[in-house]
Amino acid sequence: MDAHIHPSILSADFANLEREFATIANADAIHVDVMDGHFVPNLTFGLPMVRRMLEITELPLDVHLMIENVDELAIGYAEAGAKSVTFHLEASNEPVALAKRIREAGALAAVAIKPGTDVEALLPMIEHFDMFLIMTVEPGFGGQKFITEMIPKIATLAHKISDEGAQVRLQIDGGVDLTNIGAAAAAGADTFVAGSCVFNAADRKLTIATLREMAQDNITR
Repeated sequence: MDAHIHPSILSADFANLEREFATIANADAIHVDVMDGHFVPNLTFGLPMVRRMLEITELPLDVHLMIENVDELAIGYAEAGAKSVTFHLEASNEPVALAKRIREAGALAAVAIKPGTDVEALLPMIEHFDMFLIMTVEPGFGGQKFITEMIPKIATLAHKISDEGAQVRLQIDGGVDLTNIGAAAAAGADTFVAGSCVFNAADRKLTIATLREMAQDNITR
């Protein structure tokens, strides 16, 4: 599977998003963190802002919902035109039913887990999702250090996906940079959210290309 790099705009300049998007034009998608200040302590933006983003970029939007009431609110992002909509397992009462509704609305369905959530909870759900996201930091703020203890969790889920022969992407988010992307790819991840590593770089496009190359060299699926 080809390695994908999704820069997280949590580390971008929100006041100049059109300019910021142009600096990451070789990315595979833009990772958009929607936070409500309740499910996580940080507050970013909601559906109106995502709609505006869709107007100013041709890159697909990978929307990551870190919000409460996700069973009611997630569909709006799919209907708006997001390429993929990720919600947290911890926030949904009916994750499989929600995934079906997201797909019916025209987006790829993905589910995320926090570092403290047991990956075993995802294993019976492989067929119902297009992507799984394992958080490698506590969700809420950018610039955190990658939690290396998440590597076995990545490997467990990757093995299950491979055993079932499923074409499901395995994404990681949090502290991804040039020092750890190879190990994460070797464990089975294929889609990588990178925020400060990209947006703090002098040459963002080169950093994206380098991350992708390092991941592809180590990818196992």
